[in-house]
Amino acid sequence: MGKSGQSAIALGSNLGDSGAILESSLKMLDQTPGISLLTQSSWYRTKAVGPPQPDYLNGCALLKVQMSPLELLETLLAIEAKFGRVRQERWGPRILDLDLLLFDNLILETPGLTIPHPGLRERAFVLVPLAEIAPNWIEPVSRKAIAQLVQAVDCSGVTKIEN
Repeated sequence: MGKSGQSAIALGSNLGDSGAILESSLKMLDQTPGISLLTQSSWYRTKAVGPPQPDYLNGCALLKVQMSPLELLETLLAIEAKFGRVRQERWGPRILDLDLLLFDNLILETPGLTIPHPGLRERAFVLVPLAEIAPNWIEPVSRKAIAQLVQAVDCSGVTKIEN
């Protein structure tokens, strides 16, 4: 497998100044050696799942990476940690959530990392922004384009934020 690839990530936050946190995390990624930001989606407001908590701000970005999927995951986790992310309660509120969704057309299952992201096909808050920037990317497990997958989920809780 080549060291260079294209990756899709999802970003989310519902604590603190979410807009600023998400923008800063993208800048930080773009300034990381071996990663360049190709494009980012609009930001979307999403009703939270799980315990009562503020709405989420969600978006997606496409990265060109010169590192392995595992190295990319480690980078995402390190950036989450810089913003003070503590993984405690499942589905609980979070300052910053960075999820590795897709890496080229790779299908990977390891104890620490599954690509495509296992929740990708059910999550409107991921598919809506992803369809905005990568509608023709074929999700390798279902072999369907993102634009097709987004039509199969209920997108009513996901609202685009007009800047």
